[in-house]
Amino acid sequence: MMKRKLMFLSLAAIGFASCNGGFKQGEGGLLYNIHTSKGNPKVKEGDFLTLNMILKTDKDSIINNSYDNGQPIPTLMPKPQTKGDIVSGLALLGEGDSATFKIAADSVFKGGQQRPPGFKGKYLVYTIKIEKVVAKGALTEQVFRDRVTQYMKGQTDALKGKEPAKIQGYLDAHKDLKFVKTTSGLNYAVTTPGSGANVAVGDTAVINYTLRLVTGKVLETSVKAVAVKEKMQINPMNPYQPIRIPVGEGKVIKGWDEAFQLFNKGTKAMLVIPSSLGYGDQGSQQMQPYTPLVFEVELVNIIHPNPNAPKPVAPQMQMPTPTTK
Repeated sequence: MMKRKLMFLSLAAIGFASCNGGFKQGEGGLLYNIHTSKGNPKVKEGDFLTLNMILKTDKDSIINNSYDNGQPIPTLMPKPQTKGDIVSGLALLGEGDSATFKIAADSVFKGGQQRPPGFKGKYLVYTIKIEKVVAKGALTEQVFRDRVTQYMKGQTDALKGKEPAKIQGYLDAHKDLKFVKTTSGLNYAVTTPGSGANVAVGDTAVINYTLRLVTGKVLETSVKAVAVKEKMQINPMNPYQPIRIPVGEGKVIKGWDEAFQLFNKGTKAMLVIPSSLGYGDQGSQQMQPYTPLVFEVELVNIIHPNPNAPKPVAPQMQMPTPTTK
């Protein structure tokens, strides 16, 4: 009888694995499939690690892909928030290991946390590779911090060194556009000439834009047709319409302030902007330091300042009231 029960359990396990594409079930309902195991120590709470990750739905709609940024994601290993969350999955891996995890969307988007716009699917699917681990272990906080800082500086220096080749590679692959390089390092190519006077400092440029990495990955766009074509998550709160930017006032990246003063109404152009005219050595939430940017832009309109607008009144200095003794 016992042997029969064991056989039944084995068959049930095989059936479960086949239904989940070879995934094993872990604590809290976590489904995981380890692709590579190097035998290194597993990541522990408090360790520093960098990882590459492709996050998508079980409908194969990609939400995020760190490989597009050309640099892995740095993070400190936190405590698991719930059994079976992604942190529980990371704890199964060490440096050099890779795996795919499937987590029920309902368990991730709970407690008021909103789903990404247009999200459809039962699972979130994480394909992860642990690139580097700096173990906290018994290290003092200062020694640990110094090791992490040294590693990250090496990574940033490597990005800085690679940027010129990334830009040149893009320009070489798009020689048909006939890019012009300015003294600041901005590269631009007019694809559709406009007419009239160029934008001047103090004007407001009304533009459509699409932001790409040199790999071609689209990060942002004001054009819904582009978002649909690139299979981006459509944000119902995004109006997908031209935006207004003040020109020459330092309120946008330097590359935009310079570029739009070269264009007139109706101009369509491609911009390749070095990080020195973009987000520099800090990067942004969407990109790593020393990331060159590729913009496809259209200057829809130019709004000139109203010469009859009332001038701001400078505040008058108030003199202290003399007192008598």
